[in-house]
Amino acid sequence: MKLTYLGHSCFVLESYGFQALLDPYRDIPGLPDIAMTADAVYCSHGHSDHAYADEVTLTTGKVNPFTVREIDTFHDSQGGALRGRNTVRTFTSEGLTVAHLGDLGHPLTAEQLEKLGPCDVLLLPVGGTYTIDKQEAKAVAEAVKPRVTVPMHYRDGKIGLEILTTLDEFLELYPVDRIRRYPGNALELHENMTHQIAVLHMDGHKRQDA
Repeated sequence: MKLTYLGHSCFVLESYGFQALLDPYRDIPGLPDIAMTADAVYCSHGHSDHAYADEVTLTTGKVNPFTVREIDTFHDSQGGALRGRNTVRTFTSEGLTVAHLGDLGHPLTAEQLEKLGPCDVLLLPVGGTYTIDKQEAKAVAEAVKPRVTVPMHYRDGKIGLEILTTLDEFLELYPVDRIRRYPGNALELHENMTHQIAVLHMDGHKRQDA
């Protein structure tokens, strides 16, 4: 399975040649709006920085290899009163499970953790303001216990929403030997992955059909 980070909370998850696009965005400083071809699109909620599919061309005829499960959550800490609902999804294929938390705005309850179940890779918002903050994000990761945690939804230099906290502020919570910085924006997922915080370059220009 291959995971490619396009920036903000947007990823391409590929298995057996099938490409699932997660949370496509527009209007993110430093990144081009998402415009690409995919076999399926999944959006955690309806905001334009997570559900911009206007320039996404969907293919037809491919069999979706992913088993997809959904967990209802909220976009804020007040039961959705501020920003509405958020959908957490897990994608299972090739014996691996990837969880995308979308714009999770609160710690996961025991019931939500049970529904989420074990996962190998956790795509975790860490920038605060619109989501859980860095400390809450670490607590969620510790509760889920994935082998690989991939930070998302943060600011890095001139890239990302200015109101978000930075990637480095989240990484400061971990020992250096726990963090692995990859040279590009793609990661091959396999069953022998070591426990790590995996930092992928945020680069929406490196799309799968480029």
